[in-house]
Amino acid sequence: MKNPRKSRITKTDCRWYRGHIPCKPHKKTGCLCEGCNLYEPLKERILIIKLGAAGDVIRTTPLLRKLRSIYPHAEIVWLTYYPIFVPIKWVDKILSFNLKDITWLKAQEFSRLINLDKDDNAIALSSEIEAQKKTGFGMDSFGKCKPLSTGSTTRKWLTGVWDDLNKAGTKNYMQEIFEICGFEFKGEEYILEKSVNQSWDNIEKRKTVIGLNTGCGARWTTRLWKDKHWIDLINGLKKLNLEVLLLGGPQEHKKNLRISTETSAKYPGFFELSEFVDLIDQCDVVVTQVTMALHIAIGLKRNVILLNNIFNKNEFYLYEKGVILQPDLDCLCCFKQRFDGRCPVSDCMDLITPEFVLEKVKEIIGSNKKIERP
Repeated sequence: MKNPRKSRITKTDCRWYRGHIPCKPHKKTGCLCEGCNLYEPLKERILIIKLGAAGDVIRTTPLLRKLRSIYPHAEIVWLTYYPIFVPIKWVDKILSFNLKDITWLKAQEFSRLINLDKDDNAIALSSEIEAQKKTGFGMDSFGKCKPLSTGSTTRKWLTGVWDDLNKAGTKNYMQEIFEICGFEFKGEEYILEKSVNQSWDNIEKRKTVIGLNTGCGARWTTRLWKDKHWIDLINGLKKLNLEVLLLGGPQEHKKNLRISTETSAKYPGFFELSEFVDLIDQCDVVVTQVTMALHIAIGLKRNVILLNNIFNKNEFYLYEKGVILQPDLDCLCCFKQRFDGRCPVSDCMDLITPEFVLEKVKEIIGSNKKIERP
């Protein structure tokens, strides 16, 4: 009698093969590799290193659409600080930046490594992990970031080193990362998967819902719009019989409570990221500064009004579902963390008036009718 353990065929190159536990098809139907109609051999192994920030992880997801079209049988692995924003249906393995996952990574060899981050952790790993082809950024002999190729990668590296080159940039982020990888960006959309669906009964969804994301993080406070501007905007929106929803995280909690008390705008509180995504999904229009919420709104195909001052507006692509508002000044794209004596005005965000934002909201909604959702 044959020993089944000696004759058993095990196709270790299959996408479903796990190595230490049974594959999903076997657990579900009891099928074996011999004759399995779900057998899918992996032909390439691709590693994406895009650690953060959260918004940058979200706006890197269009790259998956291109990679899957070119390499349909590839195993794609993504290393990130924000695994919640990597679409699980589009990748084979999502890794976090921890000892267990890094230990595993360092023992692997990939067909292609794509590192789109320039920080120390990313460039060190890019230099250590074995890959037949490496794209993006690595580490030089001084332990600093270096481009791994000329052309688009070098240009992206230089715009991070020199402010004047950054200010002169004309391409959006997706164009840049696609070109770094040797592709052409053709409007591929974000991929943002929702993991929760709440009822949010306190939101009047029969009305057009305007979400106001009032925070901007602690690094560049020069992009912050003052509370009085949000309050004036809310009062104008209320006169149009619109549902106004305050958005933010722990940093904005006290601010949003205060604004809600003064204006009666809805403020449901702050939440975990998965719930925050679902909350933004309740909005028809999102008014925001440059933050994670901007990219969540784009990923959810919401109409966006972006208030910008210190970044290059060409970096942002709204997929024809929004508008970028910024002061009429020559000193924009300054990347200043604080205003100083060289600024022509004390706070250039004051030049974006609540009245102007209100007019743009009215243009987007077209009337007082409920916006048709995608």
